[in-house]
Amino acid sequence: MQDNPYLFQSERLGFRNWSINDLDEMYAINSNKEVMEFFPRAPTKEETNSFISRMQKQFEQNQFCYFAVEKTENREFIGFIGISTQDYEADFTPCIDIGWRIKKSAWHKGYATEGAKATLDYAFNKLQLKHIYAIAPAVNTRSEAVMKKIGMSKVKNFIHPQLINDKRLGKCVLYEIKAVI
Repeated sequence: MQDNPYLFQSERLGFRNWSINDLDEMYAINSNKEVMEFFPRAPTKEETNSFISRMQKQFEQNQFCYFAVEKTENREFIGFIGISTQDYEADFTPCIDIGWRIKKSAWHKGYATEGAKATLDYAFNKLQLKHIYAIAPAVNTRSEAVMKKIGMSKVKNFIHPQLINDKRLGKCVLYEIKAVI
């Protein structure tokens, strides 16, 4: 095993491409009702496996994805933080979205904010991307707080086309951040 398996790091986190060995831990995160509070339903194990495969392919094509994230002190897998393409029907798509999902035991430690800042640095400085969005249901004030902490600005509220019939989750917020030139 290589000494540093990470594509990039923050102070406490390492970001890497996915391995099929991540399936059980990511499925456990996806199965936690509190983690999945702002999603219509939890993904099945098969859907989690498909997600990992999509992220691997996206990384191969674009050098980015929602990265698998570990604490560097002990290589503990805590979930994902990264960027991914979004292409559902909306006036701002296709776009690149920043997102995160971390296990509950890693909440309230600043990992989402730290990891999102490191991801933006990677996106703007290594990949030379110019514009990143963030999308979340309006009721997900914790994710919206992270968006603000990483320097994003609110663009608007909108009805998510994939959640149009979901009264609780359909109304979403759209944030953006642009590379400093």
